[in-house]
Amino acid sequence: MLAAVQQTYGQYTPPTVLPPFPGFVNEWLRKDDPYMNKWDFGGSVRARYEVKDGYGIPGVPGSVDFRAHNADVANDYFLERIRFRAGYADKWWSALVEGESSLAQSDQRWAYANNPFVPGTVAKKGDGPEADSIELHQAFVAVGNHKEFPVSLKVGRMELSYGEERLIGAVGWNNIGRTFDAAKVRWQNEWFGVDLFASRPVIPQNGVFDGPNDYDFFSGFYATSLKVPKNILDVYFLARNASPQAAAAVPSPQFPQPSARDIYTVGFRLKSKPGDLGPWDYSLESAYQFGNFVDKRPGLLTPTQRLDQSAYMVAAQGGYTFADVWATPRLGLEYDFSSGDRNPFDAHHETFDNLFPTNHKFYGYMDFVSLENIHDVRATLSLKPTPRLSVALEGHGFWLANTHDSFYNVAGVARGGTASTPGTGYGVNPRYGNFVGTEIDLVAGYAVTRFAQVEAGYGHFFAGDYIAQSLANPLFGSQDANYVYAQININF
Repeated sequence: MLAAVQQTYGQYTPPTVLPPFPGFVNEWLRKDDPYMNKWDFGGSVRARYEVKDGYGIPGVPGSVDFRAHNADVANDYFLERIRFRAGYADKWWSALVEGESSLAQSDQRWAYANNPFVPGTVAKKGDGPEADSIELHQAFVAVGNHKEFPVSLKVGRMELSYGEERLIGAVGWNNIGRTFDAAKVRWQNEWFGVDLFASRPVIPQNGVFDGPNDYDFFSGFYATSLKVPKNILDVYFLARNASPQAAAAVPSPQFPQPSARDIYTVGFRLKSKPGDLGPWDYSLESAYQFGNFVDKRPGLLTPTQRLDQSAYMVAAQGGYTFADVWATPRLGLEYDFSSGDRNPFDAHHETFDNLFPTNHKFYGYMDFVSLENIHDVRATLSLKPTPRLSVALEGHGFWLANTHDSFYNVAGVARGGTASTPGTGYGVNPRYGNFVGTEIDLVAGYAVTRFAQVEAGYGHFFAGDYIAQSLANPLFGSQDANYVYAQININF
């Protein structure tokens, strides 16, 4: 129930056919033997074709987002993801093992471009950052029964997903996703449920069995209560402790690894319960960070100096659903803010750390932006013409929170460092305007059968003043960006 009510109203969600499809193998096994209801065998296949124009291609010299001249910024490729699972659930314990094969063809992106350069790591072309041929995605054991005892334990490799996944998510859109080697204790009663967890994020490496980053430790608690009238209340405290060795924990990581930091995040989220406010809905989330941080952007302070962390974020959204109108349209408005660094040359760091989010849901489906040093104004229109068809139209306006800080990509990595020559790349340019640009997205999904769904989308990013000024040199120039994708998902 908690998983269902945690879904964000404003984001696009693919259509589903009820009742949920248990899988062909499960249907066959359970048909004549009720005991087999304890077992779960199945999986999924997802294939997606993406076309990108105006995107930087990591590993290709001179290729940066929105560059118009003298560099390759066009990339189209195929991604496939296959997952197989086997699970067992008894009264007091359960277990799950899930394998994954993530494949890619024609992707020009390097698996690890090593830009900006990280000492102790090596650039790797491979098949791109979303290829990981054979891996163990999840493998865990859980002990407990909340109907009879308030405490349970879960240990192993698992996905972590909390709230709307603004700070902790499984990144399901990515061809690989995100998992943690973790231990999680849950205490649940009639007033609240709280998870206390300790974990290390798993580092994807194509051709190498994925292991955790032994120098990046993520822990905390996340509590949820349904006792606030007409609302769901989340309260959390999160700690991310990464040592200087974390950035080079493996030779060629496919996801960026963190610089040294000891960051602590305290926050809350308040969200209306579905239907309790009639046609209206809303959510409000805010978090504050403190601790220390090593800023690795070139040209700033010494690479080992610990900076005092003081940063925050706010996300507020509301909407109205016309329940008696064809296609039950919902109109929504959202504002997201995360602080940026006002002075990159002092002993303070004020850029919010986005932690482990699923940013694809919130800040444009073209995946240019993360919740770092940004203002995002988002307007949404979602339609459901039939139970099997979902359509969403969205618009975003982006501004840097502070032009003394960088423009961060969807992975939370600063674009460029300090531009050596104005107009030749991104960096810390306080004289430039803070308007990044606008994005329009159109997404549609259709449930073809109870086990197969198709989805397609188009996005266009109109480059703003900050981008135009950053790439103003005639050899560079700026352009808008376009994105098209088509996807099919089959569950079995």
